[in-house]
Amino acid sequence: MSLSKVQREFSKDIVTLKVHMLEKGYEFTDGDAYRDPRVHGEYGEKKSYASAHSRHKLKLANDINLFLNGKYLTETEDHRYFGAYWEALHPDNIWGGRFKDGNHYERKR
Repeated sequence: MSLSKVQREFSKDIVTLKVHMLEKGYEFTDGDAYRDPRVHGEYGEKKSYASAHSRHKLKLANDINLFLNGKYLTETEDHRYFGAYWEALHPDNIWGGRFKDGNHYERKR
């Protein structure tokens, strides 16, 4: 499957996840989504704090800052329910809580 097709499927799942968050009474802002190669290097290249193989560089990852009742939720555990929901949307979806990055949602390619 082409990268473009995977990106479009990923984007649909991100929208589904965010709608579900809203339905559960949460709010959010986006953290890192796309990491520009001019700043972070091409995929496979380490040029900044970003991993050389960050899926943000492929437009296949989105960090979501979660809020409940106006409070910013910073713990991985705060995302556990949504992480499980995310992974249930598609077999290639990975929740960052599996590697101590709770607000990270990505699609493997």
